[in-house]
Amino acid sequence: MGHSLKYVRVRDYLRSLVTHELEPGDVIPSERVLCERFGISRMTVRQAVDALVVEGLLVREQGRGTFVAPTKMDMEVRLTSFGEEMRRRGMEPSSHVLVAEQAPAAPDVADALDLQPGEPVHHLHRVRYADGTPMAIEQAWLPVALVPNLLADGVPESVYGDLRRRGLEPDWGEDTVAASEADAEDAEHLGLRPGAAVLRVERRTFTGDVALVYSRSAYRADRYVLWVPLRQPRPALTPRGGAVAAASAAGPLGKVDG
Repeated sequence: MGHSLKYVRVRDYLRSLVTHELEPGDVIPSERVLCERFGISRMTVRQAVDALVVEGLLVREQGRGTFVAPTKMDMEVRLTSFGEEMRRRGMEPSSHVLVAEQAPAAPDVADALDLQPGEPVHHLHRVRYADGTPMAIEQAWLPVALVPNLLADGVPESVYGDLRRRGLEPDWGEDTVAASEADAEDAEHLGLRPGAAVLRVERRTFTGDVALVYSRSAYRADRYVLWVPLRQPRPALTPRGGAVAAASAAGPLGKVDG
């Protein structure tokens, strides 16, 4: 049997094991066990394991071994809040508020919300959790003139829910998505090592032609994949901030869930 065929057999065996028998966090059989089972060299076993690490099914931990990677959740581009998305997946959302304040809009925030620089905005900076695991860091800004007293009783459980109660239905938006590395602060909040991969999502949310929310989020790339449903092209929105590789709305992102 050729080397490449032996490698494929081990890879497919491990993939089946991960899919049908093992749970996230479980250790896979050792290289020695796999060598004996398939009668192959350690180099061939390592090649098979490497392929599944690259796929994201397995994760290596220095000095500890190779484990089944955490299940990745599809991060569908849809106009919902973090809490609504987590509940849709059967998970319990929670937040740790780092900042909740009223502040003058910086030029980039003012531009995104169609305001003048210095106009008052509500600023929220939160770590978002699902079933107690940190998933994302989110900063959001809302015009005070549009949503006065947003923070009067503390941070609302759902900002989108609060907007709907005020008759401001978030009905379309635009996202830009980029791959990036976690800086030291993000890494600490997300339980990652500095330099680990994150998905950075920049979103503007509208009701009609009025900008409601501008947000910037960093999602753990080890827990999310991005899923983007495609439709027939519509006239494209111009991406903000120059050329961006955008998983961007070419029109409305669809109806709001919940």
